[in-house]
Amino acid sequence: MPGTFEKWTVLPHGKLTSVDDNLLTVVGELPMPAGDFPRRMTVARLRDGRSIVFSAIALDEPEMKALEAWGQLTFLIIPNERHRKDARIWKDRYPQLVVVAPAGAREQAAEVVPVDATTVDFGDSTVRFVTVPGTEEREAALVVETTTGTTLVLNEIVWNVHDRPGFGGWLFRLAGFTGDAPKIPTFVALKSIKDKPALAAQLRSWAELPGLNRLIVSHGEIVSHQAPALLRQLAQSISD
Repeated sequence: MPGTFEKWTVLPHGKLTSVDDNLLTVVGELPMPAGDFPRRMTVARLRDGRSIVFSAIALDEPEMKALEAWGQLTFLIIPNERHRKDARIWKDRYPQLVVVAPAGAREQAAEVVPVDATTVDFGDSTVRFVTVPGTEEREAALVVETTTGTTLVLNEIVWNVHDRPGFGGWLFRLAGFTGDAPKIPTFVALKSIKDKPALAAQLRSWAELPGLNRLIVSHGEIVSHQAPALLRQLAQSISD
């Protein structure tokens, strides 16, 4: 994701939406040469009220105030080197944030903002930080237990963006970013996946998480139907 913001910059975005009792999410639009593209921020709240921001997006003041009231902003997760665009301005606004990036993305993330850690124990078994196997430690994920089951928060390993209109939409589809079903885009497979068997094994392991009922991805719609089956399917797609 080229460029990073140096001052608080709000791009078009929707409203914060409650996914579960301890999960919020919001979708914004990122201007691209071929047309605007969706990006998502997810925020998880620990049992003591601290919150974890995964793939930060600057929001307008009413939404930021609502987020501040919802939980104590404590951790900022930069889930890969391309998702650092808003990291500096978030750290400037909230100096208390503990910045976490996976080890393989630390150097590039640190070009924007000091990175405090490459792994973290939140002190709460309901939320776990994961460095995704098979990505040369460049992708992070969260496993979040909720009152209704388990949510897997992914970054770019899985996309779920439907086809977009116009010439730009055609380009996105041609590049493999969009389609009728969740997927691992070709770009991601080439850029981020360095050990397909390791990632496939992790996808199959996640499919066995007790009560897994939801995948939240950084690009596209939430997967809330047959999440375990999808993970097994994606594992098979990179094993063939």
